[in-house]
Amino acid sequence: MIHVTKSFLPDIKEYISLLEQIWANGQLTNDGPLVLELEKKIAEYLEVENFLFVSNGTIALQLVIKALELQGDVVTTPFSYCATTTALIWENCNPVFADISLNSLTCEVQDIQKVISSQTSGILTTHVYGNCGNLLEQEELAKEYGIPLIYDGAHAFGVKYKGKSIFNYGTISTCSFHATKIFHTIEGGAVITNNNELCEKVRGIRSFGHKADDYFAAGINGKNSEFHAAMGLINLTYFPQIRDHRKGASELYDSILSPQVGRIQWNPDNIRNFSYFPIILPSEEKLLQVIAELNEAEIYPRRYFYPALNELPYLTYQACPIAEDISKRILCLPLSAEISAENIKKITEIINSLL
Repeated sequence: MIHVTKSFLPDIKEYISLLEQIWANGQLTNDGPLVLELEKKIAEYLEVENFLFVSNGTIALQLVIKALELQGDVVTTPFSYCATTTALIWENCNPVFADISLNSLTCEVQDIQKVISSQTSGILTTHVYGNCGNLLEQEELAKEYGIPLIYDGAHAFGVKYKGKSIFNYGTISTCSFHATKIFHTIEGGAVITNNNELCEKVRGIRSFGHKADDYFAAGINGKNSEFHAAMGLINLTYFPQIRDHRKGASELYDSILSPQVGRIQWNPDNIRNFSYFPIILPSEEKLLQVIAELNEAEIYPRRYFYPALNELPYLTYQACPIAEDISKRILCLPLSAEISAENIKKITEIINSLL
C-alpha cells in the first residue's frame, strides 16, 4: 500500500544512543538537556531569535492566542487544517473568514481587508503547504490596525521567504512536528517569535503559568519530553536529505502529470520545503473518480484540506466561494522521503488515464 505520506525513521541505533543518555541522567521532561539542545539547534538552523518546543502544533496555536490575549473577532483562513479554527474556538475567539487567493490558496491583503474591522483583535492565517502570500503587505496591514499577525506554519519548516526563514515574519508563528510532517519529533510543535518579551510570556504559560513555586498566570501543560526531543535531534541531521528526495519526487510528478491537472502557484520569493504535492482536479466528480481508481490500486491520497473550514457543522456559515470550490477539488498525492520513481509513475499513469 502507498499512503499519502510515510513517517521518516532514522536508524534505531541512533535513537537508542540518545535513550541511553536519558536513562543515564534520569530527566524525562521539564526542560531536560535534549529539549534545550533541540531548541538551540533549531533556532540556529532556522536563524530565528526565539524557538520554543511544545507538545504539538495545536497547543502552539492556543498558547499564542492566550499569550496575545486575543478576544472576539480574529480574521483567519477557511483553507487550513481544522486545528487553525478550533484553536480559536477553544480560546473563546470568533473566527472571521477571509477567502483565499485562487493562485496561492492563502489569504492575501485584499481578502483580509474585506472582513477586517475595528472589532478585529488579530489575524491568524496559514502558510498553506508551506506556500505564502505577500508577507510584507500583511505585516503593514496588521500594523495599520495595531493588531498581532499570527502565522500557522505547520507545513513550513525549512521554508524561506525573501532569503529569510518564513518564521521571521509576522508577530509570532507556530509549527507542527507531528509524525506526518517533513520534519517530525513523533508528536510536537513550536512557537517562534523575534519578540523576546512575548517569548518569555509563552514560555511561562507553557509550564502551568509558574516559575519555581511562584504562579503568575493561568497556564497549561504545553511542554514536550526528552524522548520527542531525541527524535527531533536525529531527524534534524537528515532534514536536507529528506527535503532533497521530496524535491526530486515533486519534480518527477510535475514532469509527467497531464497538463489538465491543476497546480497551485508557488510564491517565487519562497525557497520551498516540498512538504506536500497537491493537485487540483477539474471537478469534485473527477476527484472522487481519481481517488476510487487509486484506492483500487492500494494507493491512498488525501483530500487535504476538506471541507473548507467555514463549512464546519459547528460554526455559523460565512461564504468563502474560492475556498469552498478548491476544497472540493484538491488532492494531496503520496510524497515521502522514501517514495520511489516507480510508484510515482504508477500513480501518475492512473491519474492521466482518467483525464
